[in-house]
Amino acid sequence: MNTIAQRLTAIRELMASAGYDALVIPRADEYLGEYIPTHNERLRWICGFTGSAGVVIVLRDKAAIFVDGRYTVQVRREVFGELFEYHHLIEEPHARWLTRELPAGARVACDPRLHSLRWYQDTGKTLASAQLELITDTDNLVDRCWLDRPAPRVRPALLLARQYTGESCSSKRERIAGAVAEQGCDAALIFAPDSVSWLLNIRGTDLPQLPVVQSFAMLRATGEVTLFVDIARIPEGFAGHVGEGVQVLPESDAAAALSTYQGQKILADRQTANAWTQLVLERGGATLVVGEDPVLIPKACKNSVELAGTRRAHIRDAVAEIRFLAWLDAEVSAGRLHDEAVLSDKLFSFREQGEHFHECSFDTISAAGANAAMCHYNHRNTVPSTLQMDTAYLLDSGGQYTDGTTDITRTVAIGDAGADIRRMFTLVLKGHIALDRARFPKGTTGTQLDVLARQFLWQAGFDYDHGTGHGVGVFLSVHEAPQRISKGPNGVALCPGMIVSNEPGYYRDGAFGMRCENLLVVREAQPGTDETPMLEFEAITLVPFDTRLLDVRLLSAAELAWLNAYHQHVAATIGPLLQGSAKGWLQQATRAVSA
Repeated sequence: MNTIAQRLTAIRELMASAGYDALVIPRADEYLGEYIPTHNERLRWICGFTGSAGVVIVLRDKAAIFVDGRYTVQVRREVFGELFEYHHLIEEPHARWLTRELPAGARVACDPRLHSLRWYQDTGKTLASAQLELITDTDNLVDRCWLDRPAPRVRPALLLARQYTGESCSSKRERIAGAVAEQGCDAALIFAPDSVSWLLNIRGTDLPQLPVVQSFAMLRATGEVTLFVDIARIPEGFAGHVGEGVQVLPESDAAAALSTYQGQKILADRQTANAWTQLVLERGGATLVVGEDPVLIPKACKNSVELAGTRRAHIRDAVAEIRFLAWLDAEVSAGRLHDEAVLSDKLFSFREQGEHFHECSFDTISAAGANAAMCHYNHRNTVPSTLQMDTAYLLDSGGQYTDGTTDITRTVAIGDAGADIRRMFTLVLKGHIALDRARFPKGTTGTQLDVLARQFLWQAGFDYDHGTGHGVGVFLSVHEAPQRISKGPNGVALCPGMIVSNEPGYYRDGAFGMRCENLLVVREAQPGTDETPMLEFEAITLVPFDTRLLDVRLLSAAELAWLNAYHQHVAATIGPLLQGSAKGWLQQATRAVSA
């Protein structure tokens, strides 16, 4: 605690010198991505919180941390309550909190590189309503205090061949540029690194688990691109790979280059692009046209080559997962109960044997017993717990392969998990099945489908505080925008080729947690007697669910039929690729379940 207190003191001294009454420190870097390199983990440095989302506010005499429902348990374990107040990011937005805490005339500082333009504008309005002033300061105060800040990791990008992308960079640029022109714009700000990486058919190795090239770009309506990137990330052969019309500039030249768009209409997404780039464009005389990143939907709707690749990746991933589950059952039966770190490492050892494997797609959530109640638990941030008999074990993991990205959660019985866990697991699985079986007309959003996964929990008086499904890329982000399935409003329709997760769960603080997750591809429903053309889901995750956790009495005949059919498909597809004990384990795990 002393170290954190010293850091707060150092920050407050700089705030006093600058005349700031509050400093906003988000869990973000200048690219606004979910994954942040070590040298940009400013939130962790100031308070110790390791979650993927949060905001710290430092005042002259107090500090507070704001997190969402995924981290309400974790934040209390990692952040000292003597130094920070705990608040819910959604239920008590930090901007409103500031209006109650600060007197009129107070000055609130932020680094505009670390916030979206939407946040900057909305927060500025909220603060102004209480006569508070939002100040931009790119001379980041945390960076000035962080004396042992790690150096950035910079490596050359990977050039992804057309056999994996299905479309050349030139074709993508022409296609997206046409959409920009149709909106009456001269250019578009392509800000998200995964959008840039997809557009140029490149991938990066500088961020753990997210294979993007840290960069942003301007795409003109002519199809020409100016790429702002650390030049050291540009590999040999890049020019020939992307084709004519791509200019590369160092990021240090961005301010000058963005100031040259005077009189031009620039399409920019105020939600996904940082405030700094858009403020520089405006100050240079450009007119911002508010709109969605034009790469998002084309990237989300995978072509046939991308889908074929990701299906192959999921088959290899299933082999690794099933080999691990077979090994785990044998170890438990022999009385060898390992800790969460050993289990995570063992799964990795199976996964890395697969062709085209690069790394995990996120930190493996290896959670024994009560640790699974923290839905984003990370054993690396604490002393790993050891499996205990008569409990459940939650394993959420995934891989990055050259041809696909995987994400799967399975909850496993360790001995006899008990009637309560079996009941809750069955309610969660019923919701998973209901969503998987959904048929829906074109134009349907994930928000409209979310209740299908929650209905059985709701009827019993339960819920979970996270989305039901997120988008997934192909050798890109495991959490891909804009498609998602959640209670929160989302106007993006699910379209053929999109990949989404199906992961309802349940978490009881201090007791247990569970989640059932497959990845699904949205596809056209098979032609039949439908008056309205329909869409449906195809599960591409091929690993059995643990039937030892079922209360079969709670399953309908249709749900049992779905489970048995899914397990038969898994056995037929993966069985021939297994040998020895893993093959025998799969035969046992996919046996038909009857009422």
